[in-house]
Amino acid sequence: MIICLEIGNTNIYAGVFDNNEIILKFRYPSKTPFTADTFGIFLKDVLLKNGLNDTQIQSIILCSVVPALVATVNAACIKYLNITAIELKPGIKTGIKLSIKNPHELGADRIANAVAAVDSFPNKNLIIVNFGTATTICAINKNKSFLGGAIIPGIKSSIESLIEKTSKISDIEIYPPKAATGKTTACQLQSGLLYGQLGAIKEISLRIQNEEFNNEKPILISTGSYASLFDYKNIFTINIPDLSLHGLNMILQKNIQKNI
Repeated sequence: MIICLEIGNTNIYAGVFDNNEIILKFRYPSKTPFTADTFGIFLKDVLLKNGLNDTQIQSIILCSVVPALVATVNAACIKYLNITAIELKPGIKTGIKLSIKNPHELGADRIANAVAAVDSFPNKNLIIVNFGTATTICAINKNKSFLGGAIIPGIKSSIESLIEKTSKISDIEIYPPKAATGKTTACQLQSGLLYGQLGAIKEISLRIQNEEFNNEKPILISTGSYASLFDYKNIFTINIPDLSLHGLNMILQKNIQKNI
């Protein structure tokens, strides 16, 4: 068994794989400060409570958009599971060519997503939309080249910003609006948040299609915490909730021989 850890701005999203199948998924808050001990104890506990033997974990791979947490998480893996995690960073084999100006700036989670997407749709032009703390839009061509993309504020980040900067707006439940014309403040916020994201994604995706894919319609993949909110709109080819975890698992297989 192996553990894949995606360290995000809000949560650490993790999956335990056995024979390339996810048998357990869990999250741990990354915004709250924690030590190697607290995370290590959590790891052993979550495995135990789900009937998994931690001694059967053979390898761990992680990717992070929060560099400060990498050492803490790796220290937990070493101390409590006796495994040094492989980090997705420059020098790791991925099979993806980064055709951008500053590859070191690219979030490792976006590379993991690209690896899994290319494996699912070989020889296809792809656009991946990841609905997380930020909503990221990534373009990958049929030659496995990561061409770039766009970043817009995420759904939850947007509402948190409005709550912080306006006196009459409070937190709301996030779910698909029944209509674009909201009759209450909450409904108007839901409409603005979701249709605002939808409009931006449609516009940016169309421009990428024209700029990079010679106007050939790409496969449009959604993933991330809020991706399911857009299922009813039928703009995406497919929603793959655990795209990054599958990508990390594939990257580990490409690199594992020299590490175990």
